[in-house]
Amino acid sequence: MKPQDPKEIFGRRLSQARRMRGMSLRAVAEAIGGKVSYNALHRYERGEMMPGDEVLISVADVLDKPLDFFFRPFTVELSELRFRKTTGLGAKSEDAVKELATDFFERYCEIEQILGLHSCFRDPLSRVKYTRPEEAEEAADKVRAHWKLGENPLPNVTETLEINGFKIFEVEAPESFDGFSGWADCHPVIVLAKWLNNDIPRKRFTALHEAAHLLVAPHTDLDGKELESFCNHFAGALLIPAEVFTADFGGFRHRISLEELIDLKRRYGMSIAAIMHRAHDLKLIDDSTNRQFWIIRRKKGWDRVEPGEYLGAEHSSRFEQLVLRATAEEQISFDKGASLLNVPLVDFRQTLSEFL
Repeated sequence: MKPQDPKEIFGRRLSQARRMRGMSLRAVAEAIGGKVSYNALHRYERGEMMPGDEVLISVADVLDKPLDFFFRPFTVELSELRFRKTTGLGAKSEDAVKELATDFFERYCEIEQILGLHSCFRDPLSRVKYTRPEEAEEAADKVRAHWKLGENPLPNVTETLEINGFKIFEVEAPESFDGFSGWADCHPVIVLAKWLNNDIPRKRFTALHEAAHLLVAPHTDLDGKELESFCNHFAGALLIPAEVFTADFGGFRHRISLEELIDLKRRYGMSIAAIMHRAHDLKLIDDSTNRQFWIIRRKKGWDRVEPGEYLGAEHSSRFEQLVLRATAEEQISFDKGASLLNVPLVDFRQTLSEFL
């Protein structure tokens, strides 16, 4: 149940804000400089009492949040979160990422509710059950057909996912973290590290891999390596359908030149490694050719810096556009719009000045 009592709302927001900053209650008390005790902060967080104005302003300053943040009643709950096993975040950093994501998805869902856009996600895979990694091709074809994607490579993965009900948040994080997936109430959500913007093909594939976990979870009992294999296969198949890939790759190949792979990378927005995985999945190269590629890749350092460049964009501005629309149509105030976008009011007014 969403808290409505102001003390409960403030307590929840206090906990959320300090976790975003990676701070304990004692650290907050120390940073405020004696204006409030640890015990008082603990009682605030438990929803047992409210601070006075002076303490409230000090808490907001220390946690770098506007005052209205601490009284925002709209909430969502993140659930079924799946971090990759290779994630190198510590517990405190992982907690901070979760709270930052919760804050963003709350703001995203709130503007949708204001605009009357609160329909839940529709599962494109219906009642199908998948028991083998190889069936990922069929799953991707069903999703492509349901989403009316046609047969071309996806030009913008982020926009495609958001148009079809996903919500995506990009967060500052170390390179040991790629992302995670889960649910915000009834909405599938994906969190991606901002550093992936330095490697757009990897960002595209990571987003689709995380989407695969959310899409296939109700439809399979696969786990471990088999599930990861399914999700990787699905991501490649959603990026480019088998028939088109087979034609462009040239059918079964004993050898393929680096220039060909670079050209495919440029057109598909897939890494060379993902392209070779796709070729092997579709049996367009044999095991020997596949092994030889991975040996060459390691020797030449392509696992660190891969040759070739993809110049496509990979971003969605849907959340921002919804806030701008609601403000322009006077469904929300300038103050509310700036708060939802988490930007200074003066900057938000400047953004809208050319439209009003």
